[in-house]
Amino acid sequence: MHQFIKAVILGVVEGLTEFLPISSTGHLILINQWIAFDSPFTNMFNIVIQLGAILSVIVYFRSKLNPWGDNLTKTERQNIINLWKKTVVAIIPAGILGGLFGDVIEEYLFNPLVVSMALLFGGIFLLYLESRNNGGRIRTLEALSYSTAFMIGIIQCLAMIPGTSRSAATIIGAMLLGASRTVAAEFSFFLAIPTMLGASVYALMKSGAELTSVELMTLAIGFIVSFLVAWVVIAGFMNFIRKHSFKPFAYYRMALGGFILAYFLIR
Repeated sequence: MHQFIKAVILGVVEGLTEFLPISSTGHLILINQWIAFDSPFTNMFNIVIQLGAILSVIVYFRSKLNPWGDNLTKTERQNIINLWKKTVVAIIPAGILGGLFGDVIEEYLFNPLVVSMALLFGGIFLLYLESRNNGGRIRTLEALSYSTAFMIGIIQCLAMIPGTSRSAATIIGAMLLGASRTVAAEFSFFLAIPTMLGASVYALMKSGAELTSVELMTLAIGFIVSFLVAWVVIAGFMNFIRKHSFKPFAYYRMALGGFILAYFLIR
């Protein structure tokens, strides 16, 4: 298969799955069983398409992320600054644990069996959470406290297990701590920016890869496709959760996890 076609396929997968509670890392690990570039370019490519997805969040939520935007009141500007402070507080646990154990986790846990089990258990827990959901007492981002943000950050560390899903971990964590679906999803998106950006920059610095012109073009294609698809997905996801629960994502996780487990056990 031509490199550019692979780039489009993987970019679509990343864009579709990064911000849904179904694990983009898990999907990429699985897709890479059949469609992959030569190592270490695969790792580089996966990092770059993540950056494309991050950019989509910044563009989509730009009015809520820029405290120096036009026509903002003093209160609105301060609320945005406070949101960034809460986000910084929330990334501290993942920054510490990722720096200490990131390489070990990647070496021992990045495999289809772990992905399948994480998908299954995450789906079951998401169903349980929805069964007891009462709408949440935290209805706005302004009502989200710094201590709650830090606790969400601790729960986010579960996403280091591939198949768990960073967005699922943060959304579930926020809802367990009293946030509404919309607040949980929005804070998950905002938290993705420094978390994914930090992890991507760290991985890029470690790689030190020298790229050919074809590889640079491949990265560019993957980046653009991931950005465009993720932008559409974020808009659709936010509209969806205002009217519906997370149950469809739970069922999808359980079905996919069961299929993967069966496939790799009987092949």
